[in-house]
Parts: sequence; C-alpha cells; structure tokens
Amino acid sequence: MSRIDCATEKPNEYPQTLRVRAHTFRADVDEATGGHDEAPGPHDYFDASLAACKALTATWYAKKNGIPLERVESHVERDASEERKGKYVLRVRLAFHGAGLTDEQKKRLYDVVARCPVHKLMTSTEVLIETAPL
Repeated sequence: MSRIDCATEKPNEYPQTLRVRAHTFRADVDEATGGHDEAPGPHDYFDASLAACKALTATWYAKKNGIPLERVESHVERDASEERKGKYVLRVRLAFHGAGLTDEQKKRLYDVVARCPVHKLMTSTEVLIETAPL
C-alpha cells in the first residue's frame, strides 16, 4: 500500500506540503480561488498524472520492444467547464521523437499510450474513497 502525506504549511492559508516516499512537493489553489498560486492545484496534479503516465508508458514500451524512442512530449489541455455536470474533458497531444523511429512504431506507441494505467484508472476503474479521522 502506498501513502501520501499532506499538511497545511501555515495556519489559515491554502498551501500544502505533500510527501511521497522521499519526494516533497507542494499544492495551492489559484488566486481566483483565494490562494497565491504558489504551486499546482489538485486538478493540475490529476491532469499531470495522465500526461506523465502516457509518456512513461511509451518509454517503457519502447525500451521493452527495442523501439528507438529518445524523447516524448505530452501536452494535456483541460476543459472543466462542465465538471459540476459530471463532464471533465482532457485533450492529450503526444509527440514521439527518435532517430529512425518509423511511422509503424509511432502507431504502436499511440496504441499503447491510449491504454496507459492512469487513463484506465480515470475512465474504467471503480475508485472507492474512504474518508476518516487521522
């Protein structure tokens, strides 16, 4: 079981410090929400997890299958205009770079990243969240 710890940095302020294993990062909300926009917000991290998973999945698949992938670019655009109605749209654009990378190899990479673990988690997995006192 993995664990993420999160704690408020200053009383009555939004910024949070998060710890995952040996990694420390921060979260805040944007100025429109009342924060200082000192760090990405929860939605940013949610969206970023998809961008990272697609890039890491492509890299893993390429290494496993001898595909000359050198670098991945992953861009995610969010449309949360209907989030309160139950619709959250993420548009992902990817570019695969590598000397000698063929169109067929790129097609295989696109097929694989369409099924990355976070994509599946976001779209086809029942996620149960239990909230309780610490």
